Amino acid sequence: MNFFSGLSRPLRAAGVALIGLAVVAAVIGGVTVLNTSGSDSENNAGPTTSGPPPSSGGPASSSAPGSSSAPPSSSSAPASSTAPSDQPGQPGQSGGQPGDQQGQPGGRPGQSGTDQQASNKWVTLRVYNNSLVKHLAEQAADDFRNQGWNVAEVSNYSEGVIPRTTAYFRPGTDEEAAAKQLAAEFGFDAQPRFEGIKKASPGVVVIVTKDYQNHTKGG
Repeated sequence: MNFFSGLSRPLRAAGVALIGLAVVAAVIGGVTVLNTSGSDSENNAGPTTSGPPPSSGGPASSSAPGSSSAPPSSSSAPASSTAPSDQPGQPGQSGGQPGDQQGQPGGRPGQSGTDQQASNKWVTLRVYNNSLVKHLAEQAADDFRNQGWNVAEVSNYSEGVIPRTTAYFRPGTDEEAAAKQLAAEFGFDAQPRFEGIKKASPGVVVIVTKDYQNHTKGG
């Protein structure tokens, strides 16, 4: 005997109907709960990945605003040029050393004027008589010595006749300047050595003749 046995037919029918409605309501409620649960799950599901999307062709990194690296120098500083060890003289300076006397034959370098003339007097003089006047070479030698000249030899020359008193020198040597200075002081000639005396001992060879005057030029 169940619950419906003690009820009348109308009540029994109403109870069955209520039970049916309850079952339907339960089914509908369950379906609703399932749908609601699925919708919430779909809405709450987030993306599977996080982070910014990959860049498309842009630079891998960018500088912070306001900071920029200095641009490379467009040109390097010109290299300093080294002045040659051997440089030319400065403007206003001559190529030779101070005191050099350019183009003056004989003498000692660095002297001029009176000093140059005095320096020529160290050159050896060899005085020879080519006349019949006795001791004429000795007289001329004394005159030369009195003027500061260096007379090393006094003798006679008998290998020929010399037309006039002359001082002979070897060209390109100190003898040249000395012979010309001596000749200018005493008023006679100065010439290169001739063949007969080319091999004579070094020094200015002065061959005096009867035209020799025992005084300096203008004296």
